[in-house]
Amino acid sequence: MLNMPHPIQYQGSKRIIAPVILRYFPKPIDVLYEPFAGSAAISIASAARGMANSYVINDLNKPLAELLKAIVEKPEETASAYEKIWCGQGSTNSIEHYYRIREEFNKTQDPRLFLYLLARCVKGSVRYNADGLFNQSPDKRRLGTKPDTMKQNIFGVSHLLKGKSSFSCLDYKDVLVAARPQDLVYMDPPYQGVCGDRDSRYLSGVCFSEFTEALENLNSRDIAYIVSYDGRRGDKKFGELLPDELNLCRVEIEAGKSTQATLLGKEEVTYESLYLSRSLLEKLALVPTDFKKTKIKQFTLFEPSSAYTRIT
Repeated sequence: MLNMPHPIQYQGSKRIIAPVILRYFPKPIDVLYEPFAGSAAISIASAARGMANSYVINDLNKPLAELLKAIVEKPEETASAYEKIWCGQGSTNSIEHYYRIREEFNKTQDPRLFLYLLARCVKGSVRYNADGLFNQSPDKRRLGTKPDTMKQNIFGVSHLLKGKSSFSCLDYKDVLVAARPQDLVYMDPPYQGVCGDRDSRYLSGVCFSEFTEALENLNSRDIAYIVSYDGRRGDKKFGELLPDELNLCRVEIEAGKSTQATLLGKEEVTYESLYLSRSLLEKLALVPTDFKKTKIKQFTLFEPSSAYTRIT
């Protein structure tokens, strides 16, 4: 696996399992769309392998979308701003410094401040309160990514995506309108089971029925797409399965043993699901029975273990 640059620490990022996801990418791809970009891990990994001509990177979280754009288009300025903020925390008042930066970010929504918060917050885990304000605490055991390392990651991403990417903070449905049959759409939405549920990891949720309607629209337009949507740990399921009516192929990836479960004395394995559109399967010249014979090396999220995928 290539050593991918990753300036944005983001819990739930698909950076580690990106090589597995990319195995389902067709060739060629004109434009890769990421309507729920997050850290843009899939676009970055795809660009490193030259798998698409251009990239549409979108996230409804405006500071995050602006941060991604700044990293790609203004790497020197972004790296310098991070170094200044990071060095301002010193070694004795770093906690107070973090909270001051967090307060300023919530007032200004400055993406440069957001980069520091993401690098320093607990487990790279984004959290928002009911008012949409970032409220995650600092990791007291570490000071965040060092400026030299951050600069390398920023310039690495800029090198991969500059001149071939566009950035936006639109509703995902507005982004999907532009997709064409020669493109590929990769979606990793927040998975709520019903409309109206709220998750503190996201500024806003995604209505399940509206999302399935959007996928139906993509099917009608013969657009190839991949969706990371639900998962499970042991017998506990996360997210509602996408309906059979969409005629998708579901691939279940073993993502390793759960560290949270291990701490509780349990042996539970985490699985993540990918949904592949029929248009994509046709481009890959595959049918579901072909997948049953496929052995894919596992890129575990937690620790090394044997690899396999399952199809349902």
